[in-house]
Amino acid sequence: MQVREDLAEEVAIDLGGSLNLRRTALKLVDLIEPRLADWAMVVVPDGRTGEIVMLGDAEPGGVVVARARLDGLPLSRILHTGQTEQIDGSELSGLVPIEPFRQSAMALAPAEALGFGLTARGATFGALVMLRRANAGFSADDVAFAQRIAARASLALDSARLYEERTRVASILQQHLRPPALPQIAGLRLAARYRPAAEHLDIGGDFYDVIGQDDDWLVVLGDVCGKGVEAAAVTGQARQSIRTAAYFDRHPPAVLSALNTVLYESVATQFVTVLCARLRPHHDGSHADVDLATAGHPAPLVLRADGRVDQVDVYGMAAGLVAEMRYGAATLRLDYGDTMLMFTDGIDEARTSAGQYGMDRLHSLLPAYAGAPPEVVCEAVERDVMEYLDGRAHDDMALLAVTCSS
Repeated sequence: MQVREDLAEEVAIDLGGSLNLRRTALKLVDLIEPRLADWAMVVVPDGRTGEIVMLGDAEPGGVVVARARLDGLPLSRILHTGQTEQIDGSELSGLVPIEPFRQSAMALAPAEALGFGLTARGATFGALVMLRRANAGFSADDVAFAQRIAARASLALDSARLYEERTRVASILQQHLRPPALPQIAGLRLAARYRPAAEHLDIGGDFYDVIGQDDDWLVVLGDVCGKGVEAAAVTGQARQSIRTAAYFDRHPPAVLSALNTVLYESVATQFVTVLCARLRPHHDGSHADVDLATAGHPAPLVLRADGRVDQVDVYGMAAGLVAEMRYGAATLRLDYGDTMLMFTDGIDEARTSAGQYGMDRLHSLLPAYAGAPPEVVCEAVERDVMEYLDGRAHDDMALLAVTCSS
């Protein structure tokens, strides 16, 4: 009895230490063999791909992913209903239908097999299969205890499964919330960097985009208040609204006014800060004219070719807070070798016990990179902020730099 209690406690404690589904399942198999069964396997169907993931020590590496029809088999009934199935004798393929696990199980025949549904949060997401040689078999007490182990393991396995799915969804959403590549623009050179927050795996709200053609482009950098799926939805809505508005009018105040109206009239509760810059490079590459407007976002810095750093004076309320908002504009000229740096507040508001990274530190850093390509400028800023943080948690960081070049 004490051996069983020890096993139950180990399952409860050891499986809670990982959010990796495969590692958790293989740990469960290690705990079960040989104290509760001679052989064990965890089965988790992948609803996204239609494949079946089998985990156990029947295969080097412990994992097999395959496609198989399970209709009518006991394993299928377990996966659909969560019920327990018990099979005697040598007909084990109903619970272990896929190689090389079937061959491994048949090596124990004649054996007795038990299959349990892995059920958590009201849904069955997998199965646990255990085998004992026929001369041992499973008593009624063994079956009851095995059901208890399956129930304890289910929550840990489901937590790991949901965590991996959430991480995958977050990664896909992040990929789609930023352009896959920055365009090549005659007379300009663009670079961007994005670093998600280190303290969580939620979906960030920072985004950037570049819209336009020929010699008329709109560059946008924004930050949605909040994190998670809701922020991602607002980010997508903001990007699409900006793109639609820019199709008709690329003047930054007009774009921000349209965005403000859309967000205010939507059901979203998050507000958005956005910096818009309209870029019109001269045909000879000597300079570019820039119109700027901001909706509550930090103004950009301009690193001149001679090392001077200019702070642009432009102000405006965040989008989505009031019904109507008129945004003012600022104009500037980027001469050959000048770089305009746009950034989200994850840069200047990066915080340690000594305080925020701050604008003064950013001003002091930039002159050493006068005349450098925008990729170098973005990398230098990100590196300096990360060194300042020295491993501490931070918010999402986004940087977008535009350099006037031939």
